[in-house]
Amino acid sequence: MANRLIKESSPYLLQHAENPVDWYPWGEEALNKARKENKLIIVSIGYSACHWCHVMEHECFEEEDVAAIMNEHFVCIKVDREERPDVDQVYMLAVQLMTGQGGWPLNCICLPDQRPVYGGTYFRKNDWMNLLSQLANFWHERPEEARAYAERLTAGVAQSSGFDMVAREVNYHASVLDEMIKGWKKLFDAENGGYKGAPKFPMFNNWQFLLRYAYLNKDDAVMNQVRLSLDKILAGGIYDHVGGGISRYSTDGTWHIPHFEKMLYDNAQLLSLYAEAWLAFGDDNYRQAVYHTVEWLKREMTSPLAGFYSALDADSEGVEGKFYVFNAEELRELLDPAELKDFVSFYGITDDGNWKEEHTNVLFARADRIWPDTDALISAREKVFSYRNRRVHPGLDNKILCSWNAMALKGLCDAYRAFGDQDFLNLALNNAYFLKDNLIADDNSLWRTFKGAESQGSAISGFLDDYALLIDAFVALYEVTFSEEWLYAADGICGYVLQHFYDAGTGLFFYTSQSDIALIVRKHEVHDNVIPSSNSVMANNLFKLGHFLHKDEYLEQADIMLESVYEEMLNYGREYSNWANLLLNRVFGVHEIAIAGMEAEQKRMAMEKYFIPNKIILGGSSGSLPLLRDKVGNVDTKIYVCKNRSCALPVTEADEAFKQIVN
Repeated sequence: MANRLIKESSPYLLQHAENPVDWYPWGEEALNKARKENKLIIVSIGYSACHWCHVMEHECFEEEDVAAIMNEHFVCIKVDREERPDVDQVYMLAVQLMTGQGGWPLNCICLPDQRPVYGGTYFRKNDWMNLLSQLANFWHERPEEARAYAERLTAGVAQSSGFDMVAREVNYHASVLDEMIKGWKKLFDAENGGYKGAPKFPMFNNWQFLLRYAYLNKDDAVMNQVRLSLDKILAGGIYDHVGGGISRYSTDGTWHIPHFEKMLYDNAQLLSLYAEAWLAFGDDNYRQAVYHTVEWLKREMTSPLAGFYSALDADSEGVEGKFYVFNAEELRELLDPAELKDFVSFYGITDDGNWKEEHTNVLFARADRIWPDTDALISAREKVFSYRNRRVHPGLDNKILCSWNAMALKGLCDAYRAFGDQDFLNLALNNAYFLKDNLIADDNSLWRTFKGAESQGSAISGFLDDYALLIDAFVALYEVTFSEEWLYAADGICGYVLQHFYDAGTGLFFYTSQSDIALIVRKHEVHDNVIPSSNSVMANNLFKLGHFLHKDEYLEQADIMLESVYEEMLNYGREYSNWANLLLNRVFGVHEIAIAGMEAEQKRMAMEKYFIPNKIILGGSSGSLPLLRDKVGNVDTKIYVCKNRSCALPVTEADEAFKQIVN
């Protein structure tokens, strides 16, 4: 019989809907039951594309004897970490404090008041059953000891989650960037790109900052490392050479063997980074990666309503990577001799398999390019794609998240900015109107997930990353359309954040709104990871909107936020790369490029051909923005390059404007 999760819409929760475990979704019903019955709580967290989450489900949660212990002694709550990152953050931190490590599946046992007492990640069946029996006895026989330990652990979580506001005098000078980069360089893998060691994550925001820093500060060593990393990532098996898109990380130190799950947020950031890198270097590999990934996004990740799905599973038919790998024999049967020769050479195919442990092959480009350039290779790739497409596909997490959709929207805007392809803009606009119509309420509050009319699942309010990333995306959409509705929509959402998320004690923003169900602590998300932190995105948003709208209070707030992380950023730059993008703009200044006149769009496209990492761009034949008010209405379209609230003489051509910037 199905449990309560059958009414949810999350694919991960639905995967557990027929477990014999009496699962609850996170919410008041489960929490009230635990308090009323004085039962310990199992908070079990994962996501649909998580391989070891599937394994633990099969080994533990599908078993009647395991479920009997769980149901008798515990209130069991199953959480999709992508729907409820607030819950995941708190209990991940608790498990890390207890065990020194974390990951998913994440299993945390809590007192009836939600305070954690024990936790870990993956458990084998016997270990899990023994642990639960011991904890149930412990709670029954020695509840005061359990409460005392939970109190100490919760205090540690609160201390680790807190952030103190410290007034600092900040020197925005290039020398501080040089000092920050000095330690960062020691982490570079000079042979394989990225950072030393394994596993290797793409860390797109790191390389975006380093690209901008190297260009503005004329640091050839860093620039070479950026190019090496971007090239190696694309050549590796982590990139899907047949179907487009990138996997979450490689398990080795050469980008060869991926953990095969594909996440929307990674591929969204790929679009932004490689579009920007193409502007900087003009490398056709980067252009092809963007186009190829957009094809994948359209083909496999776009809903009929223009929302973007969340992820593709690592597994198909219960085997990790089965959809993506090939043995030499099946390729010999599929391809003619000329095709086979080129394909085997280009992708490093061997009879024994270049993935030695599994005796199969992961496609891995063996040249300085990722795109086929012979007729035989082009034909082979098309045949392999069609052949692979007939296989059982990996599972799709069709959850639609506001934050990740916003990242994809931003990526499409960046791709359109670089290449001017109308298809990219159409895809972006369709998604933007979908988000506007379905996830933004009249008061500018957001929903985290799109449920659809048929869904019975509980509605989830937006978290800070949903707000911050959607503001960022709407600002980007304004910059490529000059349609002010997107800029003012961004400002409206920003106003809601300032009212409902602001922490006056730190100058930062809480991850949860003041109206959300209270957790044991209220966190600030500060460190940039595989996704930029919501506070760093908000600081950059305030900086941009402050310039667009001439709101000094936004600029002041951005400075307060930057100052609060400044010392940590200088010591641990890799964890603050998106903050460092803001620091770049403070050190080098931002160019405000205003284009006024009937040909504003054509001039904008001409202007975008130049790599100018520290700029905002605005314009149109009309407009209410302060910098445009006295400039629109001219017969000729003029380009104004402004900086520090001073504008150079207007020019009519993009190359003349660019000269004003670089001189």
